[in-house]
Amino acid sequence: MVSSVLCRCVASPPPDAAAAASSSASSPASVGDPCGGAICGDPDHRLRLWRLFQTLDVNRDGGLCVNDLAVGLRRLGLHRTEGELRKIVQAGDKDLDGQLDFEEFVHYLQDHEKKLRLVFKSLDKKNDGRIDAQEIMQSLRDLGVKISEQQAEKILKSMDKNGTMTIDWNEWRDYHLLHPVENIPEIILYWKHSTIFDVGENLTVPDEFTVEERQTGMWWRHLVAGGGAGAVSRTCTAPLDRLKVLMQVHASRSNNMGIVGGFTQMIREGGARSLWRGNGINVLKIAPESAIKFMAYEQIKRLVGSDQETLRIHERLVAGSLAGAIAQSSIYPMEVLKTRMALRKTGQYSGMLDCARRILAREGVAAFYKGYVPNMLGIIPYAGIDLAVYETLKNAWLQRYAVNSADPGVFVLLACGTMSSTCGQLASYPLALVRTRMQAQASIEGAPEVTMSSLFKQILRTEGAFGLYRGLAPNFMKVIPAVSISYVVYENLKITLGVQSR
Repeated sequence: MVSSVLCRCVASPPPDAAAAASSSASSPASVGDPCGGAICGDPDHRLRLWRLFQTLDVNRDGGLCVNDLAVGLRRLGLHRTEGELRKIVQAGDKDLDGQLDFEEFVHYLQDHEKKLRLVFKSLDKKNDGRIDAQEIMQSLRDLGVKISEQQAEKILKSMDKNGTMTIDWNEWRDYHLLHPVENIPEIILYWKHSTIFDVGENLTVPDEFTVEERQTGMWWRHLVAGGGAGAVSRTCTAPLDRLKVLMQVHASRSNNMGIVGGFTQMIREGGARSLWRGNGINVLKIAPESAIKFMAYEQIKRLVGSDQETLRIHERLVAGSLAGAIAQSSIYPMEVLKTRMALRKTGQYSGMLDCARRILAREGVAAFYKGYVPNMLGIIPYAGIDLAVYETLKNAWLQRYAVNSADPGVFVLLACGTMSSTCGQLASYPLALVRTRMQAQASIEGAPEVTMSSLFKQILRTEGAFGLYRGLAPNFMKVIPAVSISYVVYENLKITLGVQSR
């Protein structure tokens, strides 16, 4: 079994271990202890990993391919599917040669063992170094999975080697170490990319809910709390959002609109209330957009075909982007109305319905879908970079700071979410600017009909690359207050609605 060659925290090395290590010319140079000195303390851990590597390297070519792992693990009494073994190789194969050399094998085990220790500590509710049936039941209940005590005991027996009906660290590690774990439950629970990050551009991949949250109806309470938080946040930052729209449409080299000048112009034209023009429709569209996106995301998850409760990163990107496209397509006329209402002069429209009627009468139904193409194209870079940056920051924190818990705390979560959303916005901003100008073009007297490509070329020719980022300053200025307000309101609404903390 693997336990005979893996590091044992309580075992002593064989008498000839040091000699074997020094005499083996093919043994790689020593690196840090994969367990971490505080975890293990066995100085010959690397030698044991080298022996395990040689045991698994059945064709003696210095690399572990899927076939090597299949045959080698079967000899050790471990049976893994081809898909599971392929995931192990893909996870550790840094040079992309289709196999793991010894260094890659060690690094894979280092990273994997650290994650396993985090999960073990999170399951060990009593903090006694052992996991029993009650702790397994409680942990699965937290994830929305209810099992009986008999089922929990069956899980225990599969890992329990000494018949104590409890699992210590060595038993847990031996069972899981050479088994791919992509979505570790406790890390997922703490590191959900939450619905509270509402920075005005609702292009983020939807949140995921556990089985229990869906069955008990907690999911809609989370959505209501997130929607309420978004409404308050958008209202508080509406002046900056309107200024951004004005700068996107009207600012140029000849009309260098600044932040102070923009606010002064808005107040002079329509008074202090004019700072909130377009906010009503911006708040109204939160509910239908969130609901449609959530329902679409759940359906697309099934079509993706994942048998996991939580999708992998690339599956989330595909499902989230498609759900975002469906939601945006459904409410896109409201996006056009928001832009027109934000740009309107005093007395131009009596309200949202009057604005909609006039657009329909003057420009037809097609006017409600102007800028649709750049808006759809902007979803992919926004969602992709948002997820990628968030995952990168999450993994960096877990690697460096996670010792006893995967819980990063509120401030780390807010910082990671804010940075990832900001990077997503920065990547998709040129498309957002072109979308806004296309939406607004009919409101500008004498403006010619333009396409997305011709507008890009015109901006680059007349204003340079900088022209694609008009209004970026007020857009970024609203990010931190928007996220902070969203979080405070979200947490208070959760308490009001009786939502359990995750």
